Amino acid sequence: MPHDVIMPALGMAQDSGLIVSWLKSPGDAVKAGDALMEVETDKATMEVEAQADGFLTRVTAAAGDTIPVGNVVAVIAETAEAADEDPPAPVAESKAPAEAESEPAPAELPDGKSVIMPALGMAQDTGLLVSWAKAPGDQVAADDVLFEVETDKSTMEVPAGHDGYVAALLAEAGDTVPVGESVAIISADKPADPQRRSAGPSAKPTAAPSDPAAKTEEAIATKATAPARPSPTKAAAVEGVILASPKTRRLALEEGLDLARLAEAGHPQPFHVRDLETLRTMPARGTGSAAPVEAAPARHLSARVSSDGLAGFLAWARAETQGSVDQSTLLAGFARASLRSLDGNPDPVIEVETLHGSTRFPEAAEDDATNGKPDLILRDLRASPLNGLRMGAEAAPVLTLVQEDETLTLTLECGAGQLDARAAISLVSGFAGRLEDPLRHLL
Repeated sequence: MPHDVIMPALGMAQDSGLIVSWLKSPGDAVKAGDALMEVETDKATMEVEAQADGFLTRVTAAAGDTIPVGNVVAVIAETAEAADEDPPAPVAESKAPAEAESEPAPAELPDGKSVIMPALGMAQDTGLLVSWAKAPGDQVAADDVLFEVETDKSTMEVPAGHDGYVAALLAEAGDTVPVGESVAIISADKPADPQRRSAGPSAKPTAAPSDPAAKTEEAIATKATAPARPSPTKAAAVEGVILASPKTRRLALEEGLDLARLAEAGHPQPFHVRDLETLRTMPARGTGSAAPVEAAPARHLSARVSSDGLAGFLAWARAETQGSVDQSTLLAGFARASLRSLDGNPDPVIEVETLHGSTRFPEAAEDDATNGKPDLILRDLRASPLNGLRMGAEAAPVLTLVQEDETLTLTLECGAGQLDARAAISLVSGFAGRLEDPLRHLL
């Protein structure tokens, strides 16, 4: 099916992006990870990558255009024929005057700076607002966590992005909000009458009762319209389906936890990562006393280096090749060299994850693409507003790269059984050294 290319949110204070140039032309064949265009914000100019294989079509914006975050600027079609035949995307019909007049006008919003629903991936057009960390009227700093958002791949904390006071919250926990839409307003002065409202009917999807997937969406929508802290009721599982985020299911599986026990105890669905703490402390079946499940021990190491070395190397490489540089390939090379120096594995497998998708190095054979796990997951989150994280061990060691101003922060998280202390320290030190002096990798 076609994939929309949207204007991503490269920062929490960003509501639009300037297209500097297109690196592909309409009709060109593209692969996931190829650079499509350069986008400029008030802080940086970054390349936006394709999130799927196919052919570039329906390019609706030109170099020099400023596009609101979340707007579709192109489509990647599956075939060249589809690229030629696909009609323009339909424009949503405006509401009929009679219908518009029947709805009461919402209260005027307070003045301030908007906080938008960020794009945590190129294929993402909405985000599920999991919970608010601040209440209307609270004072916040730019780096304070404001809310938690969930996509189909992860749950992440989003900072306020501005210093001031929470003047308005424009969505409730459980609302599904389009990327680029305002979810809060931060005012410079303490608001006299802070507001709180839902994101509206569009955030509460409805579906035919006969469709099990639609019933799941309907259950989430029902939760979104309920009071902020509902009294526990018997879980409304849809035909035996337990509603939970992908990350919650994965962690529960890794720890051997049964989400059905939360449903049996009446905890409201859908379940999120925070609900696992309740599940860990529940009594074992057949006993009356709590039997907490201990999480597997994990290692957490961080290093900071200047971004000047990597930025200078990329500028030199672009000049030498007279084109763009595949940064995922470069970072995977750093990671593979760092791993080889640890255990002598001549062909370690690295999975590079960005906000736009993931790529394996080396590429797996077509019949082996879904088998096995990588030796290392490398998350390149330099384009996100994050400046630090602590997410815990996963199925493979995870090396995460984030950027704040001119500093790159490298974080390794892994289970104690995945890497011993000496290997973990060597991996972080080796990768950090290659980031600081990329030529070291080539020598």
